[in-house]
Amino acid sequence: QVHLAESGGGSVQAGGSLRLSCAVSGYTYSRYCMGWFRQAPGKEREGVAAIDSSGSTSYADSVKGRFTISEDNAKGTLHLQMNSLKPEDTAMYYCGFSHVACVEDGIWTSYEFSDWGQGTQVTVSS
Repeated sequence: QVHLAESGGGSVQAGGSLRLSCAVSGYTYSRYCMGWFRQAPGKEREGVAAIDSSGSTSYADSVKGRFTISEDNAKGTLHLQMNSLKPEDTAMYYCGFSHVACVEDGIWTSYEFSDWGQGTQVTVSS
């Protein structure tokens, strides 16, 4: 079973930055996908950014140019660098793991995520 644990959330003012991390362990698959999702109160969970085992990445339109997803294979860690934060970025952020590839030509093609972390809260004040 894949285990994920997020960290790095917090409270910042609009325009600030945060870096989320997700420690991932227990996977041995050569093809996989990892992603960041967020869920604000009263809203559905939405995909923010994904990176698959080929290194391909994809971003939601709302975060393109501001957020960067990366993976440190040696440390088994997934990161999300969030810059120019806006109040509408306020949400609980989750990392997820998929056993299938999910990015093709920059397009997020699969949302079949089977393993999730517990989440980390990000609050952006205006």
